[in-house]
Amino acid sequence: MKIKNIFLSLSLGAIAMAGLSSCDSMFRDFPNDKLPGDVIWSDPLLLDEYVLPWYRNMDRGFYTYVTTIMKGLGAEYEPWYGDQLTVGKRDWYNGDYGNILKSMQQDLTTRGKTEWLRFYTQINSINTLLENQDKLAPSVKDRVLGEAHFFRAYYYYLMLRSFGGTMIITRTYDPLVDDVKFPRATYEEMVKFITEEAEEASKLLPISNDAANIGRPTKGVCYMLRAKTYFWAAGDHYQNQEKGYLGFPDNRSMALLDLAAAEYDRVIDTHQYDLVQINATDRDGVVAEYRNIFLTKNSKESIWEVQHADDGNFDKSNGHKLDRDAAAPSFGGTTAAYNPTQNHVDEYRMANGKMIGEQGSGYDKNNPYEGRDFRFYANILYDGAQWKGHTMDIHYTVVDGKEVAGEDLTPYGTSTTAAVSRTGYYMAKFLRESQAINNDDTYASSQNCIIWRYAELLLDYAEIDFKKGRTGDALDKVNQIRRRVHMPELISVTWDDIVNERRVELAFEKCTYWDLLRWNIAEQKMTGTTNTLFGVEIVYQKDGTKKITNPVVNGRNTVVRYFRDRQYYLPLDWADVKYHGLEQNPEWVEM
Repeated sequence: MKIKNIFLSLSLGAIAMAGLSSCDSMFRDFPNDKLPGDVIWSDPLLLDEYVLPWYRNMDRGFYTYVTTIMKGLGAEYEPWYGDQLTVGKRDWYNGDYGNILKSMQQDLTTRGKTEWLRFYTQINSINTLLENQDKLAPSVKDRVLGEAHFFRAYYYYLMLRSFGGTMIITRTYDPLVDDVKFPRATYEEMVKFITEEAEEASKLLPISNDAANIGRPTKGVCYMLRAKTYFWAAGDHYQNQEKGYLGFPDNRSMALLDLAAAEYDRVIDTHQYDLVQINATDRDGVVAEYRNIFLTKNSKESIWEVQHADDGNFDKSNGHKLDRDAAAPSFGGTTAAYNPTQNHVDEYRMANGKMIGEQGSGYDKNNPYEGRDFRFYANILYDGAQWKGHTMDIHYTVVDGKEVAGEDLTPYGTSTTAAVSRTGYYMAKFLRESQAINNDDTYASSQNCIIWRYAELLLDYAEIDFKKGRTGDALDKVNQIRRRVHMPELISVTWDDIVNERRVELAFEKCTYWDLLRWNIAEQKMTGTTNTLFGVEIVYQKDGTKKITNPVVNGRNTVVRYFRDRQYYLPLDWADVKYHGLEQNPEWVEM
């Protein structure tokens, strides 16, 4: 479907849903799916229904983690294409997920088209509302307009990351009577538009929300979007580009970092956000409090997050199945969707602050999980870890000359497709230890999915400080995060220290994939020949000793992970390339 056809079909698409919240008298006057705009714009309840798709489509949160893997269509969260996580189900490597890992052009083209249409559908909905702003209910006008400008900025920010410069469309149009064609914008034009829209939104939105409006954007969220836009555009890959829609003609990195820093200062100056401090000092206490940061909805550390429903229903609300999909076989799990890699496990330094293998670190290769950064125990379930009152059994034992798999390496039930961890680890971060796991298809988890939090702001800012030569300021920001988890403070800071702290503190979050693109190292980190993914295999011998090896887990039997230079930008939808006369991103051909 072309964008032009989406615009034609917008008889206010969310309106069928909107009618459900309206009073009975409306249904006597208008069919549910044909409510006229004047009715919607003047009714606060219908307006809420109208803007709901803006929230639902901006980021699907935990709702589609597994769907993302199976269909390869998600753009916001992609840890499986990085090197911190992989998946347990072997048959997924034969589907869209595996094809994207292999850099198959057809699947990436489909993914690009899906995201392109999703973003522009919401942008058109926003434009429709803005064209009718004079008709909005006065009681909610400023707030709704603020949301509109924020989401228009946010969707173009998502497009900038995925496609580079795209068509900046600020009005609705009917291609049957309006022959206008929209050109591709440059990177500079995109950044200007996004940040100006976010600024306009900030003027209309409050500094904080009351309980009835939790989850809506605020001034701080708008400033954060401006900061993230400048921070993204400062990435190494987007400097000195020949084509204006792929980046800047010269190196703007330092100037953009200054702009990002100024916006992070504005976020800080709202005094609405801070690190959630941890009171415990022992390992188990720190682990429990750290995990709880990701289970507490809309905490003071959270700047922007996806609001998942509390009613425990998957089909009828915005719940999700993260806990079930992550569960090990001992808890009835059959998907094993989130397997931390040995590559990531090795990123956790020792509790004394030293790197694995560094002199005086105390690392014991025969007891590799002893004395590690407390966040390791919070984020990773390893052999011998405690979870739900169960000791994780992720090793093999030699019995009568054969290696017998432990309980958490033995598929649950009788299904031939039930999966177990392929890396020897399960994920603990984001998961609720008390969450019941069952086979009820309507069951859902409810924890929110954080998009931006204050710890990420500090790490972004530390990166800026370091690149601008303010190493003392960078050190202070990194140590704020380390102090929170009772890890020893660094005496000095290097680029590798900042990267490591970011990879550990933000493990599995929505920025780790995009960091690889910003730093211009995606080809190296997401290609198996240059960054092979490893797991762990632990075998207890008959004499009680154990053998620990690190098998390759890139794919089935061969290396299947590739990232090519063209993947820094997804292909634009070919229908719109032809209709609007756009220049396609490099190296993509029509399939």
